[in-house]
Amino acid sequence: MSQFFEVHPDNPQPRLLRQAAQILHHGGIAAIPTDSSYALVCHLDDKAAAEALRRLRGVDEKHHLTLLCRDLSELATYARVDNRQYRLLKLGTPGPFTFIMQATKEVPRRVSHPQRRTVGLRVPDHRTAQALLAELGQPLLATTLIAPGEHEPMNDARAIRERWQHELQAVIDAGACPMQPTTVIDLSADAPAVVRAGRGDVKQLGLVA
Repeated sequence: MSQFFEVHPDNPQPRLLRQAAQILHHGGIAAIPTDSSYALVCHLDDKAAAEALRRLRGVDEKHHLTLLCRDLSELATYARVDNRQYRLLKLGTPGPFTFIMQATKEVPRRVSHPQRRTVGLRVPDHRTAQALLAELGQPLLATTLIAPGEHEPMNDARAIRERWQHELQAVIDAGACPMQPTTVIDLSADAPAVVRAGRGDVKQLGLVA
């Protein structure tokens, strides 16, 4: 059964996040709150956990997984960022935007797109997600928590635990999240393209949906 961590939404307890981080370090998969919806996350360097993450989400290797990063500086370690892209990233981070970008060698090939060598990256604007990332000291591999065959993300921690208690090793409850995934912007081509309209308003980036 998954461990359930009930944390304060404004001041998440370091002791509980440390325990959750240890579960992730040992190959576990967790459901965590973000500023868009709940996400399934695992350790970036764990091949078996990444494969399990895809199975739970019901997606193949061509589906872009996302690296949750602490800040823009960390994001730039895992993506090739030019000046034009950097200006857009500054406008959208932290926040409910996922950016598809060319991955650097720091990203394991097995988690990037097999043909395009791209990966999703974002900086969440959420205290618990940020505190967990700080505890880990590196990005988390993530995907929106949408059950296979469904279209809406889940946002209630207790409902998530009840449904996924045998598949997840940890669930972090910091209160309900919005039930809207991130807005996805592809920055890997010549011009930015809105791949999915979500919680993030593209006008904030100076773009038109």
